[in-house]
Formats: sequence, structure tokens, C-alpha cells
Amino acid sequence: MAGPTFAAVDLGASSGRVLAGRLEHGRLVATETARFPNTPVPVVAGGRTTLHWDLLGLWSGVRSGLRAAAREHGPVASVGVDTWAVDYGLLDAGGHLLGDPVHYRDMRTAGAPARFFRHLDAARHYAVTGVQVQPFNTAFQLVAAAGDASFGAARSLLLVPDLIGSWLTGERVTEVTNASTTGLLDAGTRRWSPEVLAAASAAAGRDVGALLAPLVEPGTVLAPVQRAVADDLGLAGTRWVTVGSHDTASAVAAVPLTDPSTAAYISSGTWSLVGLELDAPVRTEASRVANVTNELGVDGTVRYLRNVAGLWLLQESVRTWTERGDAVDLPALLAAAADVPALRTVVDVDDPSLLAPGDLPRRIADLARAAGEPVPADPAAVVRCVLDSLALAYRRAVRTVADLAGRRVEVVHVVGGGSRNALLCRLTAQATGLPVVAGPAEGTALGNLLVQAWGLGALDGGLPAIREVVRASVDVVRYEPGAAADDAAWDRAERRLAAAPRIATTPDLVRG
Repeated sequence: MAGPTFAAVDLGASSGRVLAGRLEHGRLVATETARFPNTPVPVVAGGRTTLHWDLLGLWSGVRSGLRAAAREHGPVASVGVDTWAVDYGLLDAGGHLLGDPVHYRDMRTAGAPARFFRHLDAARHYAVTGVQVQPFNTAFQLVAAAGDASFGAARSLLLVPDLIGSWLTGERVTEVTNASTTGLLDAGTRRWSPEVLAAASAAAGRDVGALLAPLVEPGTVLAPVQRAVADDLGLAGTRWVTVGSHDTASAVAAVPLTDPSTAAYISSGTWSLVGLELDAPVRTEASRVANVTNELGVDGTVRYLRNVAGLWLLQESVRTWTERGDAVDLPALLAAAADVPALRTVVDVDDPSLLAPGDLPRRIADLARAAGEPVPADPAAVVRCVLDSLALAYRRAVRTVADLAGRRVEVVHVVGGGSRNALLCRLTAQATGLPVVAGPAEGTALGNLLVQAWGLGALDGGLPAIREVVRASVDVVRYEPGAAADDAAWDRAERRLAAAPRIATTPDLVRG
């Protein structure tokens, strides 16, 4: 017998979509009702280019998708929202948005971490938050925003998924999985940290804590969709249920783990989140030095992980070639990349020069040249360099988090769009020396829908029950590691990369 319909709003860094799903005989059946692009928008003002999200464009796509879900699969019992992390909208006293949020790839945060750490020692900050230092963490974005007119006028701040939820229901909250990426949360108590908020306020020049909304956990049933929106979209009686609003939290909830104590996961999409599921954060000095992060997960868990570059490197390279007028057939390009000699060129995929949009093939060539690596001569060689280098980064990350957490990893699960990339999955198995289980590709949306089902009582048992439904609902592909000789080749590539000099680069700030 079919249960109630749930609607998932899933906004990724390159596209957004809405899905309708319901439980049928222990399986989740989901249908996409809308998909739309998420294209950053550069704006030149005051002699500087700032990269923004087109949040109102995304809201239009969300509305169309929810309207279709209600029309084709309704009535809709609940809606959950997940997006990328760290970015936020500023609201005035009346709750109006004070401009489109700034994109985390914008370079305004250069130097902001150092300014923040003048007010709170980096080691102490990690001992409280457990969050790795990345220039775009929300705490550092707030420091970078000091002096901006919109920041001075703001009376509240909502992270992007909570902002979408507030537009649906009028309720303002902050869901903890996304809040844990801000660098403002105590990872042990799962509450805002007064100590860190005091430091952020001193660095940003205003009371940051006064801007923040109350915290709620995933699975919390909130207000119904407000009447004007419900009448327009056909969502009468539909409630907002908080999910793992950081898309990685929803994706990890849908990893079909049978034994979390022996498994690692890679949520592979625009970014790659490589880590373990733990019961408590690891906030040791060794963990801080390794720049491993503790992000909070569904059902009281902790996602202990490294944030590694992801398929955005491939996506941005394809965009560059396409804009040059080159015809790009991605399946053919991946097939050609498979024929390029393994590990011929490896680069540090987390080099700062690869963060901002722009001509990534040129920047990859620059990194290779500086490291004394063969410079990729054509698109297939660039793609093979990217995938080999990602697999090498995954190898490092899996071993690092396992060592620091005292875990023995026996299998790696890959979820998200990267689970469809057979070459990357095969290289990951070879690099880690571990079996790779690939799937589901739509893990974020599945996790979103199933946390709603759990929150509304249609599914009992928390994460184990959610994962049981995932295993019943999707097919996975298993990739076995290669021969022992492969490990030596990856070791040599690791040593080459470790010996490579770092170069100072100034990337294009935005696409021209």
C-alpha cells in the first residue's frame, strides 16, 4: 500500500530539482517533477566583481516543481529542503532579502580567516567547533562582509535551505547539519557556541549571534506552508519537515551502510566529501592539523570528513572547452581518458588556484608544469589527470580519517553523481585498495525524502530504517581493487605529489 507523498527540494551547486516520493511496500518510489540550472551571476560594482547566487531564479524553479508535485502526485504531506553549505541570505527587519547571497567561490574571503583568528586561537576554535579551515566557512564570510551596507542593515541571517523554508512557511529556524558547517557551532553540544560567536562578532564588527535563528534537528516537523503560497502551489496542509539540510548530510543518510564502523563514504558531486560516520566528534590537535572536519549528521551522528575537490573540476573544464567552440561529448571523452596511461600526470586538486571559476585546463597545466609533471596535451589527458588526482586525494583522505578516528575501513561507498562515473569509481578502488560500492546516484534526494518520512512517523527506526529502505530501493555496482602492484604505483604518485612545489597563483575571479 502506498503511503503519503513527500516533496524534496534539492539544490546543488550546479543545478536544482524537485522530486515527489512515497513509500510502497518497503521501497521508496521517487519522481522528478522539475530540474533547473543553478548558474552563478557575476556583478561588477565599485570596481570589483562579486559572484552571487541567483536565489530568486532558484525559488522560481522550486515553485514550479512543487506545483507539479502537488498536481501530479498530491496531496503532498510534507516538503524538505537541502542545499549546499555555508552560504546565507541577509534579511531586513521586515524579513525581506537584502540581495542575492554571495557565492562561496567569490574571492572576498581572502585574508578573512587570519582576521578571525586574531580574536580566537585557531586551536581553540577547532576544539569547540571541530570544523576544518576553509576560506568560505560562514564565520569567515561574515568577517569579509564587515562594512558592507547590507550586512549593517541586516536584522537576521538564514542559511540557504532555511531561507527557502521560511519563504514557504514564514518560520525561521536553522537546521543543525548545515549550521555545523558555519564554524559557529559547538560540535559536542550541537548548539551555537557563545565563545565562538563572541569572536566572530568582534571580527565582524557587530553582534553575529543576534542575527541567528533557533536551531532544530533533522526530522523536526514545522509549520504548514503559509496560505498564500499553499493556495498558489496546491500545498494546503503541507508541512515543512527539516531534513539533513546540508545536501551531504542527506546524501550520507542514504548511504546503504550495513556496518558504519567499517565503512568510509564519498559523497561525490560538485565537491567530494570523504569520511566516516561517528557517534562523537574528533577534535584532537592531530585532527586539526590534518584539517579534517566534524559536520553533524542525521539522527545524532557526526560526519567526520575531508572536503576534497570534486567533479566541478571536470564540469568547469568542459564548460571552458565548450565556450571555446570545441564540441564535447563527455561519454566519449571519458572513454578516451580511460586509454591515457595511468597516473602520467597528477596535481593537487585542492590547490587554491582551482577554487574559482575560470580556465581550469590552463590552471591544471600550470600546476603540472610547476611540479615537473607532464603537461596534459589534450582534453582526454586533462580528464585523466583530474580523475587520477581525485582518486589519489580520496586515497589520502580515507587513510587520514581512518587513522585519526582509530577505524579500520573495509569498504568505500560512493554516492551522488560521481557514482555513475565508472572510471572514477574504478580508479578509487585501485587507489584505496578497497572495494568500492557505487550508488545511489540520487542519494541526496533519497535521504531528504526518507528523513521526512521518519519525521512524520511513516518510517520508524531512524538511520538503520532509512538505510534499509535505500537498500531495497536502489541497485549498486561493486568495483574491486586491482592487484597488489597497483598500490606501488599509487605510492609513487603520492610521493611525486608530496615533493611538488606549491605555486602562487591568482585565478580569474569569475567567468568573463
